[in-house]
Amino acid sequence: MLGLVQLLAIGLLVYLSALIWYTMRRLSRPPRRTYSNAIARGRPGDPGEALGGRAFESWTLKSRGLDLPVWDVKGDDPDGPVVIMLHGWGDGRVGALTRLPSIVPLCSRILMPDLPGNGEAPGICSLGTRESKDLHALIERVVENGRMLIVYGWSMGAGVAIQAGAQGQPIDAIIAEAPYRLAKTPARNVLRNANLPHTANLGPALALLGVRFGVGPRWQGFDRAALAGTLTLPLLVIHGSDDEVCPVVDAREIAARTPDATLCEIEHGRHNDLWTNDAHLERASAAIRAFIAP
Repeated sequence: MLGLVQLLAIGLLVYLSALIWYTMRRLSRPPRRTYSNAIARGRPGDPGEALGGRAFESWTLKSRGLDLPVWDVKGDDPDGPVVIMLHGWGDGRVGALTRLPSIVPLCSRILMPDLPGNGEAPGICSLGTRESKDLHALIERVVENGRMLIVYGWSMGAGVAIQAGAQGQPIDAIIAEAPYRLAKTPARNVLRNANLPHTANLGPALALLGVRFGVGPRWQGFDRAALAGTLTLPLLVIHGSDDEVCPVVDAREIAARTPDATLCEIEHGRHNDLWTNDAHLERASAAIRAFIAP
């Protein structure tokens, strides 16, 4: 009888270990959104398709030993700001394309990178812990003296933008769409919404990933609300009230702690429909217009 109990305990330990490993891999190697993925869903696959044939450039950013693909689009306003658009977890620069028509008229230049482990970029996703280094590399390459620089990120990208601003990177303003405070919140919701286990495995998986990414098992210094409280630049927060991945209470807390913040809460908006629902799109576009070109 004792041998059977020991065998069952070993089996349970092996199962839990495998589940934790799978969770770590799932989080750090998310599904990729690429040109072919966008076309398969009936959506534009590059800036030319999103903007009626407009010319754009594609080039590679060297960051942390990786070659990160970047789209570079000329805006309609030669005196407008430069905007860097940062995608969320499991997204890519193709995710910027639904937002692009609302941004182009307000800006002089728009840059859209694929962050490591997402889209067509090599590497693994570090869940917003190291991506500010890639943003810094991009800023150093494209910075224009005297030109306003705005970083517009959504979900994970919103947190990266806030972190970069708190680090003192040369950013003049931030647009944070669907931000979250702690990494465990969207991770739990993504797993739960995909009907994947998360109760016993997520905590240990995040602790191990935190050690791997250099923030420790408790993800010290990650809280986006705490970081937002140190910002010395304007912040626009856009968030759907019914966001099923990143709860709107996180956006409210981030905005409340930021010295110069504007919160645009879109009623009935969800995590991925702010730019596909016409009513939500108009609200989000209006908020961005008022923020960039009041």
